[in-house]
Amino acid sequence: MTQSFGINGLFTLLSHLVFIIMVWRTLIALRFDKILKPNRVRESQLLLFFVAVALGYLVSSCFLSLVQAVRDMTYLIK
Repeated sequence: MTQSFGINGLFTLLSHLVFIIMVWRTLIALRFDKILKPNRVRESQLLLFFVAVALGYLVSSCFLSLVQAVRDMTYLIK
């Protein structure tokens, strides 16, 4: 029982990290720094990080919710 909680926690953590990294790399490809004022590199990187964390978390939560819904649907079959 407790091992199941550990596996779910690890899966959740890895999901959040993977999606945050995916969003980070996508936002970097958009050249987000060109929109902001010049000579504000640190601020633009920090904003980019926060946006990546927020979007990555939302996408990961949606993904985990879908996975949980598929798991719950197996109870309909039994």
